[in-house]
Amino acid sequence: MTDTGVLEEAATGRTAAGQDTRKRQQILDGARRLFLSKGFDASSMGDIAQEAGVSKGTLYVYFDSKERLFHELVSLEKAAQYPAIFGLDADDHDVRAVLTRLGRQFVRFITKTHVVMATRTVIAIGERMPEIAVEFYEQGPRQCAGRLSEYLAPQVAAGILDIDDVYLAAAQFLDLAQSTIKLPILFGSPDRPSEARMDAVVDSAVNVFMAAYEVRPGSD
Repeated sequence: MTDTGVLEEAATGRTAAGQDTRKRQQILDGARRLFLSKGFDASSMGDIAQEAGVSKGTLYVYFDSKERLFHELVSLEKAAQYPAIFGLDADDHDVRAVLTRLGRQFVRFITKTHVVMATRTVIAIGERMPEIAVEFYEQGPRQCAGRLSEYLAPQVAAGILDIDDVYLAAAQFLDLAQSTIKLPILFGSPDRPSEARMDAVVDSAVNVFMAAYEVRPGSD
């Protein structure tokens, strides 16, 4: 669709400018391919338009900057992945098993190439576009800890765990689960942890968490 076509649709009431979901997805798909192959910094809006098969004018109808386009890609990825990782059943009282499964899925997600690239990009643009960095934090680390805390609270009520601050405990577990894993990858260390190493770190995180918070028989 040409830029004129977009304006005509808006005038005739068919599809308002910037509201064609297929065109929007076409742009997002093109940007995703380009960011992964070329990197965020090296990709211009012109490059994105060419990769997506749209005019530069059409691209700007949907996104006013590549930073905003990038932010939407990250938001969509999290919305797609988080329910599978953090869709926890409050009635499942096998806390050790739940944390082990969650921890392993979580660590594998945050170490995916495109997720690491997204984190690096947010850090790079955070100073000039702090609102994107804040949204990344709110939709990422804060939301993850919040969702896990929603599972932990019923376990405290059931007398399985003894935790004063469930949000803090959730954040502690997620930090432990990625300890020695995320930072080496984020900073480009050639020694990428193996999956076996990731599992061992998560298992250790579960052990530390349960040692700190599990209610043991006979304890007051």
